[in-house]
Amino acid sequence: MRLTVRIFALLDIISIALLAQPFWQIITHFKEIPQETLSQVRVVLTLPMFLLLFISAAGLIIYKKFVLIAYYVQFPIRLIIWVFTVGFITLLPELFNLKELWFDIFFKICFIAEFFRLYFTIKIHRETF
Repeated sequence: MRLTVRIFALLDIISIALLAQPFWQIITHFKEIPQETLSQVRVVLTLPMFLLLFISAAGLIIYKKFVLIAYYVQFPIRLIIWVFTVGFITLLPELFNLKELWFDIFFKICFIAEFFRLYFTIKIHRETF
């Protein structure tokens, strides 16, 4: 189980790196957020999500119970703003100049993988704590 937790920590660190630029754009252009409700919700949820990723990564590295609870809070937010645990794979079609079909496939894989992470988080929570 500890290896799984360490892998989740590494994936959260990757998510932090990928979310850093959008987070900075939101902070520096906060006044320019579109008035559409969905855009505002995504922006408002991105800010705490970025901070929760730091808590999650640090907690997973030191293997503490609070991080599992933090993930339960993160899970619905991840689905709403599309910050998936293995979301970096959606960048592969752009990197390798693949067709748009591949993005759709990888996006679905990310969505399913997030539910697998929830399953493993619950399993770790029950077995360890």
